[in-house]
Amino acid sequence: MPEQGPSPLIWGEDGLPRSRLYGDVYFSSDDGLAETQAVFLAGCGMPEVWRGRRRFVVGELGFGTGLNIAALLELWGRTREVGAQLHIFSVEAHPITREEAERALSRWPRIANAARALTSRWPGRARGAHRLEIPEFNAILDLWVMDAGEAMAGWSGAADAWFLDGFSPAANPGMWSEDVLGLVAQRSAPGARAATFTVAGAVRRGLEAAGFAVDKRPGFGRKRERLEARLPGAPSDAPSPSVAIVGAGIAGASLARAFAALGIEPVAYGARDGASRNPAALVTPRLDAGLGPQARLYAEGFRRAVALYGGAAVARGARQLGSGDKDARRFEVIAASDLFEPGSMTAGDGLHMADALVIEPERVLDAWLTELRPPVDTLPDADIVCVAAGHESARFVAAPLQPVRGQASWAAAVSIDEALAWGGYAIPMRDGVLFGATHDRDVTESDVRARDNARNLEQLAAGLPDLAARLEGLPLEARASIRAATPDRLPAAGTVRNGVFVLTGLGSRGFCTAPLLAEHVAALALGAPSPLARDLSALVDPGRFAARDNRRRGARKRS
Repeated sequence: MPEQGPSPLIWGEDGLPRSRLYGDVYFSSDDGLAETQAVFLAGCGMPEVWRGRRRFVVGELGFGTGLNIAALLELWGRTREVGAQLHIFSVEAHPITREEAERALSRWPRIANAARALTSRWPGRARGAHRLEIPEFNAILDLWVMDAGEAMAGWSGAADAWFLDGFSPAANPGMWSEDVLGLVAQRSAPGARAATFTVAGAVRRGLEAAGFAVDKRPGFGRKRERLEARLPGAPSDAPSPSVAIVGAGIAGASLARAFAALGIEPVAYGARDGASRNPAALVTPRLDAGLGPQARLYAEGFRRAVALYGGAAVARGARQLGSGDKDARRFEVIAASDLFEPGSMTAGDGLHMADALVIEPERVLDAWLTELRPPVDTLPDADIVCVAAGHESARFVAAPLQPVRGQASWAAAVSIDEALAWGGYAIPMRDGVLFGATHDRDVTESDVRARDNARNLEQLAAGLPDLAARLEGLPLEARASIRAATPDRLPAAGTVRNGVFVLTGLGSRGFCTAPLLAEHVAALALGAPSPLARDLSALVDPGRFAARDNRRRGARKRS
């Protein structure tokens, strides 16, 4: 669990950081950078191991101050192949702050550029996966804030190299357990290397039991020895495929951005339509006081969306209104949850979500869909095809999708101070306020209807009577769009069949979940590490519906 109270770091009299929780140092007092370069970079055969590679994956247990990653970025930036991409997966149960990392890393000016690139995007402290893109080094870092065992069980990637850098086995035995080291091997590519500062017998035996060939090497500084390990086999890169995307809403745009971030320029087909053409959209998570996998899915999707939408935001913060003690208790549970950044959710007069955004969708689509071809009636010819056409995705792939018509209304020259949500919502625009929306299942007509404007006004009057009174008699504009919903009201994101993938069924939370789920789909398609844990991937797997039907048929036969 992430530490949400006092910092896990304390500063010694020598100015070096130490762990308050484990009583151990974050790096060698002799020279932390030289230790990293000798133990981890050279210990994993870098930079020679990535010669000729287009994608290289590094796993790390023990992110700490980020020193290993900053040193890795600096070396990668100097020696990588043209166009090659570095993907990093790291685990930290007790993250430190940006300011603490900056202080710790400032000791080494020769890696200042890499350290700055890392700390300028420093992840938060919420439990779960945090993705950071570092384009100046053509790198992606996924930091999983949780215990090592949970992270390793959830990660679905395959690392080419491992930095095993937790606090000492005596102080932190859980990170060095046989189970964790076994998972290191399971999450490794053929020929993967691993390096660590410790030669503890349990660590050496655990690596050998997992299938690594282990050797002792001369240690750094006061340590006499260290370990290097290697799995059998030889690494390889998959060829670069052609990618086509069917759909030009937020799902299609998010896919285009996700593939581009992985070094593939896709071709997108479609016409901008749906809620992605509304003048404003509210980005909030689905609020689930159960705090289980579904809550994690939406919390992580929300965190990623906020990180990517910043330039398109016109307002920040929103308040979810409640009624009665039941909502008050629910809001208190959510506000206290470690799924969100400390202090970002505040219960009181409703639930205030400090990180919520109001965005202009067109700005997002303009940035992420730079080229768009006309809509198609059949799947395009490409190595990889991703279908992201809302409820019309069912024309191209088997998917149990239900259309849901929603009409939003807005008025100019009326302003509100913050975005508000209850059964409906009201959100500020640059010039006006947008409110709604209707929710009509199995309706596919997108014409604007005066009676639906009236329904939106009625809903507004029930939740915000003062604002409704201000809008009385003013001319209204409106748009209707068709959302896609699945039977379990969760998105469908993943593999349909060989070479065909889908991202649809986003419902009313498309702007919250599309960016993260698109990164998941792009990772599946290209064989890159996914930002989603295995249990969250299963939640959105499009094959879950057929699997449930098969289970029901089997149960009926047995009965």
